[in-house]
Amino acid sequence: MDINSLLRSLPKVDDLLKREDLAALDHAHGRTLTLEALREALDATRAQIRTGEVAEVSAGAVAADAAARLAAKARRSLRRVINATGIVVHTNLGRSPLAESAVEAVAEVARGYSTLEYDVGSGERGSRHVHVEELICRLTGAEAAMAVNNNASAVLLGLAGLARRKEAIVSRGQLVEIGGSFRIPDIMRESGAKMVEVGTTNKTHLRDYENAITPRTGLILKVHSSNYRVVGFTEEVALEELVALGAKHGVPVFEDQGSGVLIDLAKYGLPGEPTIGAAIAAGVDLVSASGDKLLGGPQAGIMAGTREVIAKLKKHPLARAVRLDKMTLAALEVTLRLYLDETRLFAEVPTLRMLTTGPDELARRAEGIAAAIRDACGDAYDVTTAPDVSRAGGGALPMEDIPTTVVSLAPRQGSATALEEWLRTAEPAVIARIKDGRLLLDPRTLRPDEEPEVVAALVRAVRP
Repeated sequence: MDINSLLRSLPKVDDLLKREDLAALDHAHGRTLTLEALREALDATRAQIRTGEVAEVSAGAVAADAAARLAAKARRSLRRVINATGIVVHTNLGRSPLAESAVEAVAEVARGYSTLEYDVGSGERGSRHVHVEELICRLTGAEAAMAVNNNASAVLLGLAGLARRKEAIVSRGQLVEIGGSFRIPDIMRESGAKMVEVGTTNKTHLRDYENAITPRTGLILKVHSSNYRVVGFTEEVALEELVALGAKHGVPVFEDQGSGVLIDLAKYGLPGEPTIGAAIAAGVDLVSASGDKLLGGPQAGIMAGTREVIAKLKKHPLARAVRLDKMTLAALEVTLRLYLDETRLFAEVPTLRMLTTGPDELARRAEGIAAAIRDACGDAYDVTTAPDVSRAGGGALPMEDIPTTVVSLAPRQGSATALEEWLRTAEPAVIARIKDGRLLLDPRTLRPDEEPEVVAALVRAVRP
């Protein structure tokens, strides 16, 4: 059959819509998407006819192509993946998974109305700050607190509220860049504060800060280098010294802790990180930290400090622009409540549970996963277990290797790179690492109920 005859034999859209399989898809996904998928499938078939790739037109083949296109169009862009990388706070994968109780709270307030800005006691308008302020104060010892939509917003609001059209002094060694190429100098510029750098990349002394103080100084800023470390010949000024210097000259001190934690992680076998409470105890006027990352809650920026400072920031015009929505507040409130009981905390907050899972437990789980892969896939893979390291991720604990045991495998046919791509584009996607030509699965970041899903994905990879 010649090209023109093949083109004339293409089925009409109306006829395709009468097919039982496509009628069902039309009902499920709506006429707009279904028509779009059908026209794209017909256009693709028309192009294949012209290039000689198609020698016979089949309505069933066009319908199958349209169905595949429709499935792709209907698939949500933001969807669940399985994290087998061993990177606990994986920024690209959504950082910290929430505790189940926090997920339930989000669902509850999302499906109906809530007390977001309503005081049921008085029957009058309330404040959304009340849902977390008392909890933050109780957990940190602060006089007052608030939460915004992330820590970058917290830094922006703090600088704008305390040092707009004034000078803000910061150590040159603390001019960090955070995710997505956002840099402290950029945030400072947008806040309206004038940045005054002091010291050098590796050493800053108290006298450097004192020499920089002028009548135009509005703030001393200390930034915790949570996503990198300067090692070797280094020196920085202790927070307590900066607070004393600020008090001497009547200049407020603001510490940006970055990842931020509420408890001493050293008690649980992790490197000690400065806590929000320690900053408050040192006398800072304001401290900010992320609500997700090491804290294990939703994306948020926690701000704690003196009553005077927090009251000023609550009234700032930017506060409304960076405020939290009801779902984030619900998740943050429940997460903070878990911190009131540390025995429940490490059992229920996934980030803390994963970070503190012991090496023996991880080795046992890795052996179990490896055995399940062998049983399900036969000799399709060369499967072993091996010692390796996990990472905290999310710009936290950057120098820390956290010991783990991984499942290490290589397909008997094909490459580990091709297998990684197949798993990454599967449904649900399984995100893994490649090292020395082998695929690594780290049980640290796998929920136990996800392990059978990983095995099933590996089965499908060799037996589609």
